[in-house]
Formats: sequence, structure tokens, C-alpha cells
Amino acid sequence: MVLGFFGKKSDHPLAEIKSAQFLLDDIPKADSLKALQELTDWVEQILGQADSFRLDHEWALLRMFDQAAQAHLRKLLSEYFSVQPLSKFQENRLWTLLDVYYTQSQLCHHDVFTRYREGAKGAAAVKPDLAMLCARGISAITGKLKLAAARHSLVDPAFWKRLSGYYGYAETQGFHLDPVTVYPGLNSSVAQEFAVLVTWYGSSAGNLNPLEGHITERLFSYLGKGLQVASTYNGIGLFVFDIAQPTPPMHATVDATIHPALRFIEAEGMRQQLEGLCKTLEKGILPDSLNLYGAKYEAEFVLEVARQLMQNLSLPPKTRRSPRRKINVNLNVAQGFLGMLEQADVGLSFGAEESETWEVQDISTTGFRCVVSMSRADGVKSGVLDNVKIGSLIGSKPDGVSHWGAGMVRRLRRDEEGKVHIGVEVLSPRVISVPLIERFQSGDEKYLIGLYLNRPADTSGEAWLLMKPETFSGSKSLLMQLDNKEYLLLPLSMIERGDDYDLARYRMMEQDTGSEE
Repeated sequence: MVLGFFGKKSDHPLAEIKSAQFLLDDIPKADSLKALQELTDWVEQILGQADSFRLDHEWALLRMFDQAAQAHLRKLLSEYFSVQPLSKFQENRLWTLLDVYYTQSQLCHHDVFTRYREGAKGAAAVKPDLAMLCARGISAITGKLKLAAARHSLVDPAFWKRLSGYYGYAETQGFHLDPVTVYPGLNSSVAQEFAVLVTWYGSSAGNLNPLEGHITERLFSYLGKGLQVASTYNGIGLFVFDIAQPTPPMHATVDATIHPALRFIEAEGMRQQLEGLCKTLEKGILPDSLNLYGAKYEAEFVLEVARQLMQNLSLPPKTRRSPRRKINVNLNVAQGFLGMLEQADVGLSFGAEESETWEVQDISTTGFRCVVSMSRADGVKSGVLDNVKIGSLIGSKPDGVSHWGAGMVRRLRRDEEGKVHIGVEVLSPRVISVPLIERFQSGDEKYLIGLYLNRPADTSGEAWLLMKPETFSGSKSLLMQLDNKEYLLLPLSMIERGDDYDLARYRMMEQDTGSEE
């Protein structure tokens, strides 16, 4: 038994390692939902009883239960970040279960870390495991941040302070570069875990949809040895983190104020590794060592994410194509392809409600940023607006303008007041509904409606079209009527495919309809 307060032996089931092992053995191995619920409860109890345990006992318990949770976490993460959309119930249940575990895990790891630094009884026995403790603490924070990013929800500033504490202490004590087996099958270091988190969050949070963000984090973890942490800026640092006054990672810039507490993440080695990985993925091969938690993702999809990651790691970093200017106007908004069709003048009626109104705060020739208050947020506990996510279609019409434009959500961020900032890329300032005919070899015809995005003065000979999902085919041409003319559309490429649309390019050839037999 472990002695508690006043020298009495504790009857708590976690008071001895042997009884704790019996508890672990009783946890169901084949039911990850139930297993993670039970493991979460025990980790919470470890934290709740910590003051009555020696520090080395608390750490030994946490090591056991946290390690047992990893297989279940991987399984549930692969289910949550699925290619197939989840129901709201499934999404909420998985998100909540995963988030609660990572919450308890990061709190308990930080408790062990804090008590060690305070010299709690049993601290000397923990010292050999400091690299593992700090790396696992960072891993738990990464889990919390992934789930926050999936819902574009606020991040507790305490996470950045704890991240700074783990890495700063490891660096000061000189073990930040020491190789460590964080979990079985995961060999890393405190510096590598720190660099992966900073670079992943800085490059993807608010810019990628949940699945893309998950795969990006997995790619960073896989290629993490190619990242380096530097204390000085030499022109190749991508992101910067302030360990003295920790806040979310920022892009490193030449004109930034430099001081000793800044740490810059360099990715020269990762870019080279990423190029090699892309060549492998181009062959349709997913490396066995790329840990995607057992999920079955197509190599082509992972390749798309890897190429996007390559762009995000490029130097110099991408800059805005056009300057933004402050503006304050109301914008009528239609969400999704169907919502845009309902607002377009195509003679359809789906019982649509009136369009929403968002407030535009700045604008450029290529995009705009809207701010929507918390009161308009989605009623389901997803933390984002109804149906709005990265890659969503947005129909837009400013007050006083007669026609609708089309845009795509590229960034989402929630501020401290709970307002949602939505960055929209303009696809076209004006959309035109057009009838389309799809012809089959049997001679049958299928009539469709699309949204033509080309600007009035366009002379490219191409047509950009928004259509219902699964319409585009590289082997099928379409007929389109526009301005009393008929055009043959020859497929060129799929630009982007969303949940409710295809965005595609076609070669546009005018047909001679002036004579009839």
C-alpha cells in the first residue's frame, strides 16, 4: 500500500501498481469507445489523488494508463477523421470522448512536470524519464489542438504556456535533443515533438479542413526529423515561437523584432524528405512507416495534401496577391451549391429561406473576410457556423448589387469574443446559371443546371463551372447554352470537389446552330 496523508495506508485501487495493473487488464480490448471512457476516468483519478501519492508513483500510473490508451486513441481518431462524413451524433460523440481524454492526459502530465520542478517526494526517480515526460506532455497538447482545429474553436492560452514550459525546461537542462521512445513505435525527441506541433499548427490551423489537417499532422510527425529548432533567424526559419511570452506560432519574417526567447523552426531537411515521399505517392504507394492510424486513405488523396504541405513550406512564404482594404458592408450569403442555385435566376423553387447576412470587414480583388457573431453559430456543438467549413461554397451579394458572386471558404478562426472570422476566396464576382446537357453513348440525354463563373471579358476559351457533385468526368463532354448560343464543353480538369459540388474546367467551343436540315 502507498502511505497517504497522516501516515495511513490508502485503500484506493490505484495505491499499488499491482492493483492498478489488474484494473488495466479488466479494460475491454475490443471496444475502444468503452475502453477510452474507462481509461479517461482512471487518468482523472490519478490526477485527483496525486497529492496523496509519491511523484514516482503518480508518474508510473500515468505511464501505464496513458500508454494503454494509445491504441484506442489511434482507432477512434481514424474513425473521427474519416473520408466518409459522420452523422452529427457520431461526430459529437467521438469528438467529446477524444477531447476529454486529451484534457485529462495533458493536465496529469503537467501535474507530474510541475511537481517534479517543485521537488516533490519521489522526484529523483522521475528524472531519468524527463525526456519522455515532456514529449508525452507535448503529444497530449497536440491532441487537444487537433480537436480544437477540427471545430475551429478557441484554444486555451495555457496550452502555449505549457508547451513553452516543456520545451524551455528540456532545452535549459540539455536533454531536448535526446532520442526517446515516446510510445512503442514512436521514436522522437522533445525538440522534434515541439517543432512538429509548432509547424503543423502554424501551417494548417484555420486553413485546412479537419481531414486535411489530420493527415498534415501525420505527415509532419512522419518527417519530423527534417525539422530543426534554431535560436537565431538566418532567413530559412518558417515559424517562430516565443518561449518567454508564449502565443500561437507565427510566420517568421525578416523585419520581426529578434530577442533571445524566440525559437525558429527550419524545414530545409523536411522539404527534401517530402519531395521523396511525393514521388512514392505518385506511384500509388503509401509507405508502411507512414502512420495514418490504420485508416484507409487513397495514395492520391494523401499526395494532394503532401503537395499542399510542400507549398506551405516553401520559401519565401506566400504573400497576398493583392492588398486588403478596410470596409464595412453587409453581404447577403447563400451557403452551398444548392443554396446558390436557389438564389440564381433559374426558375427553381426549393422552399428556400431568405439569404443570410454577414458583415464584411476587409476586402481585396481576390477575397474578403466576414465576421459572424456567436449568436449565429451552429446549434449543434460543432463550434462552426451551420454547414460552413474549409472548402464550403459561398454565394455572395453585397447590399445594393443585383447579381450574385461565388466564393470558397479558405480560412476559419474564432476570436476571444466567440465571433467567427471567415476568409473567402472569390471565384467569380458574378455567376450565371446555365443549362447543361450530358449525352450518353445510348443517345439518351441528361439535363443539368450549372453555374458559369467566367468574367464578362474572359477570352481564355475555357469555361469554369460549378455543378452538382459527381458530374465531372474526364471522358464526358457537355453541351451548354449561354447568351442564346450553344457550346460544346470538352473536359480539361477537376479543380476542386466538395461535399456538394464539382468545380471543373472545360474547353469551350461554339457550335454552329444557324442551319437546320
